[in-house]
Amino acid sequence: MLLALLALALVAANAGAMRLSVAVLWQAQDDALRHIWLNIRLPRVLLAMLVGGALALSGCVMQGLFRNPLADPGLLGISSGAALAVGFSVVMPLALPAVLALYVPMLAAFLGSLAVTLVIFFLSRQGNNSLSRLLLVGIAVNALCGAATGVLSWIGNDAQLRQLSLWGMGSLGQAQWSTLLATASFILPASAAIALASRRLNLLQLGDEEAHYLGVDVKKTQRQLLILSALLVAAAVAVSGVIGFVGLVVPHLVRMWLGADHRWLIPGSLLAGAILLLVADTLARTLAAPAEMPVGLLTSLLGGPWFLALIFRQKREADG
Repeated sequence: MLLALLALALVAANAGAMRLSVAVLWQAQDDALRHIWLNIRLPRVLLAMLVGGALALSGCVMQGLFRNPLADPGLLGISSGAALAVGFSVVMPLALPAVLALYVPMLAAFLGSLAVTLVIFFLSRQGNNSLSRLLLVGIAVNALCGAATGVLSWIGNDAQLRQLSLWGMGSLGQAQWSTLLATASFILPASAAIALASRRLNLLQLGDEEAHYLGVDVKKTQRQLLILSALLVAAAVAVSGVIGFVGLVVPHLVRMWLGADHRWLIPGSLLAGAILLLVADTLARTLAAPAEMPVGLLTSLLGGPWFLALIFRQKREADG
């Protein structure tokens, strides 16, 4: 998967409205071509890999924490909560230095995603922790966040309205080295911390009581993983907007291939998410070139049928 990701990254950096190649850039004397490849294409490719890996890893962690195969940042409203908080930062901006301004959307998205994550986690723990209850909570949270985002769109000016609209469809068109480095400063440490917690996440699958008897500090581990997962969603949403179904589809595919052991599932989801979003973003840039499609639309076209198939598959298993 790592070799496939590297090969796809090279292909994606060369693809676009203007086809480029590393060999031509190495030999050419045109600084404009080098600028396009180094400062426009390459940051976007790397950002797509980071965001895709973060969304898939977040979905993997949430499915493990909730012990529910349908837990997903977008489906449960966590991405919507992050987007709502970012919407506040867009409509009501703060006057800050340029360096700090890069982190304002991420901090806002983190607070929004963490708040929604905690609400859903505690509500899902009430009662029988059923799938229908979890989905209903997610639908309610999505509706509330969507309504609040609509209010922000209504009170914002035309530029803010357009920015919020593009945010809702998901796009990596604003990729720059500065945003890439800011995003990586959140995603890479959070991903490493989650990988270190893979054994404890395996033990949590046995149930809270059994995990406690096996030496896991259940409450502390749950809090840590919730915060890390919210941080991944926040960093992704802050730079790309809402990109749905990556956190739902990718962990399922990887689990079918590698099994349920999180020591393999976590790095597998990270790499597979990076591959999926990189392919989707490359298609978004090239299918309608020189125009560009929102990448969130492509991931939804892939994830929607998969979600329906998953629901019908579970129904057949329950009936049979």
